[in-house]
Amino acid sequence: MNKKLLLSILLLVVATLSFAQTKEELEAQKAEKQAEASKFQGEADAIQAQIDALPGWRVGAFGTIGGSLSKFNEWYGQATPDLTSGNIGVTVNAFANRIEDKYFWRNTLNANLGWLKFDDKNDPTDDDSFRSAADVFNISSLYGRNLSKTWALSGLAEYRTTLLDNFNNPGFLDLGIGATWTPIENLIVVIHPLNYNFVFADNDAAFASSAGAKIVADYGRQIGAVSFKTNFSTFQSYEDSDLSNWTWTNSFSYRLWKMIGVGFDFALRSNQQEAANVQGVNLADADNKLQSFYTVGLTYKF
Repeated sequence: MNKKLLLSILLLVVATLSFAQTKEELEAQKAEKQAEASKFQGEADAIQAQIDALPGWRVGAFGTIGGSLSKFNEWYGQATPDLTSGNIGVTVNAFANRIEDKYFWRNTLNANLGWLKFDDKNDPTDDDSFRSAADVFNISSLYGRNLSKTWALSGLAEYRTTLLDNFNNPGFLDLGIGATWTPIENLIVVIHPLNYNFVFADNDAAFASSAGAKIVADYGRQIGAVSFKTNFSTFQSYEDSDLSNWTWTNSFSYRLWKMIGVGFDFALRSNQQEAANVQGVNLADADNKLQSFYTVGLTYKF
């Protein structure tokens, strides 16, 4: 009996050691494969950098998708027991750039659209449809003739409005000329002292067009699985400081699998004219509070 017990224990120990050895071998093989994958990914990134440096068109798009849907029936633990709710948000950042030795043409599009639903089944007067909750649209086109590796004479057209509600009311169109500075890769600084800010709106008491200076700073980069882009755009009016405005937008994403990941977008804006329009007061009497938005969700990249 003791011999059988001893033999069983011995076999169990041998099996345990064999399993441990196999597990260690598999972990070593996994680490080796991961090191090889990192090496090949680095080589692929280096080749992509060489491709990006070639003249010609470069196009791409990335953004964030976030949302949720829910429905409650006779759920008495909450204030609205029969409720259907949801929110959907989509952010798009697209670009089409042509880079040549003597000139460049950079085109960008940014849109942040969102819809919100809050339907109380027991309230026949409420709105049961999806309503717009986010509405941002911006498109720009920058053309430049190179003077050196870092400086160029340039012209910029930038248009900003809303799409879902009150299209082009207001709408802001900047047209200007000046210089573009590219001190390092992926950083673009536009300095246009000759610029006119056209404002399209029904409320003439709050909005007015004027001449001024346009300054834009844009930087985007991808480091491994992390991608980010930041853009600061400001118009400084020569006629009245209340006609000036600025907007700062940021996008971050982390790739989880292929082109899918998680992301975060946020923006800040200051615009005295928009504040006066919403508050229904004269331009000088508006309380210009800082505007902001953010979106969190899944990201995609093409």
